[in-house]
Amino acid sequence: MSEVLLHYTRGGKVECLHRGDIVAVDRTGQVQYQVGDAGRRMFWRSAAKPFQVLPLVERGGLDRFNLTTRELAIMTASHSGESDHVEIISQLLSKIGLTTEALACGTARPLSGKAARELMCRNLPYQAVHNPCSGKHSGMLALAALLEVPRDRYFALEHPVQQLMLQAVSRSAGLPVAEVETGIDGCGVPVFYLPLRNMALAYAKLANPTAADWGESQAAVVAIRNAMLAYPQIVAGTGRLDTVIMQVTKGRLAAKVGAEAVYCLSAVNEGLGIALKIDDGGNAPIAPVVISLLKKLDLISAQEFELLAAKFPFVQKNHCGDVIGTVEAVF
Repeated sequence: MSEVLLHYTRGGKVECLHRGDIVAVDRTGQVQYQVGDAGRRMFWRSAAKPFQVLPLVERGGLDRFNLTTRELAIMTASHSGESDHVEIISQLLSKIGLTTEALACGTARPLSGKAARELMCRNLPYQAVHNPCSGKHSGMLALAALLEVPRDRYFALEHPVQQLMLQAVSRSAGLPVAEVETGIDGCGVPVFYLPLRNMALAYAKLANPTAADWGESQAAVVAIRNAMLAYPQIVAGTGRLDTVIMQVTKGRLAAKVGAEAVYCLSAVNEGLGIALKIDDGGNAPIAPVVISLLKKLDLISAQEFELLAAKFPFVQKNHCGDVIGTVEAVF
C-alpha cells in the first residue's frame, strides 16, 4: 500500500493529502530507504530517457554524427521548448540529414509559459520541436540513421530502434526483457512498465557507472550522466525542478522527471538511485516530496535545502499573495 507523503493545510487543518511510494537503492539493488511499496510497478515515462539513448551512444553515434554534449543532453531531456532547446534539436537533426518535419512526437505547447507566449505574440504555431520529447525522438532518428534502417514508423515497438531501446532499458533496470511490459507514451513511442526498485537500480548504476556492471557500455553511460550534469538547463528548462536541483547541487545529483508524478534521481557521491511515484499524478506535490526526501537522506546541505525551498516554497498562497496554508512532508 502506498503511504501518505504530504499534507496540504489551510487554517491549521489538513485540507488534502497525497499518497505515494519511494525507494532508494545502491548499485547492487539493496534497498537503503523505502516508503510504501518498493516493488510497485509503474510506467517509467520520461524518466527512462537517459537509458533509451544508450544504444546510440554505445554504438558510436556521437562520433559518427559529430554530436555535441549539449545534443546528447537534449536526447535525455523533457525540455521546456525554449529557444535554445529548439535550436539544439534543429542542429542535431541537420547532422543526420533531417529537419524537424521528421519528428513523429506530435505538436505540443511548450512547457515554458514564456516560450508559449512568445510564439503566440508572433502568431506562430506550436510545432513538434516544442514537444518536450522531441529530443528523445531526435535520438531515435539518429539511431535509425546509424543502423541504416528505414525511419518509417521508427516509433513502433517492432522497429529495430525500439527493440534496441527496450533491451537497453531491460539491461539498465536489471530485468529480463520479458518482464518489462510496455504501453504507448504521450509522444507515441513505447513506454516501460516495471517496479520502482528497478527504476532506482538503473539510476544507482547511472550515479557511479565505473562501480556498476555496465561492461563495454560503461563509457557510454558515463557520457550520458556527464551530459545531464553539465547541461541541466537543457535537460529541463528555466525554473524547472530537474534543472534547479542539478544547478544547486553542482553535479552531485542527476534528476529526471517522468509524467504522472514519476521522479528519479542519481546521487553521484553516494552511488544511490531513487525512484518515486505520487498516486494522483499531479505536478504540484513533486517538488515538496523530492526536496524533503533529499533533506531526509542527507543528500543536500542545509543551505541547499533553503535554496531549493526558496524556489519551491512549502506554503500555499491565495490570489493576493498571502500565505494561507502549508505543505508538509509527513513521511
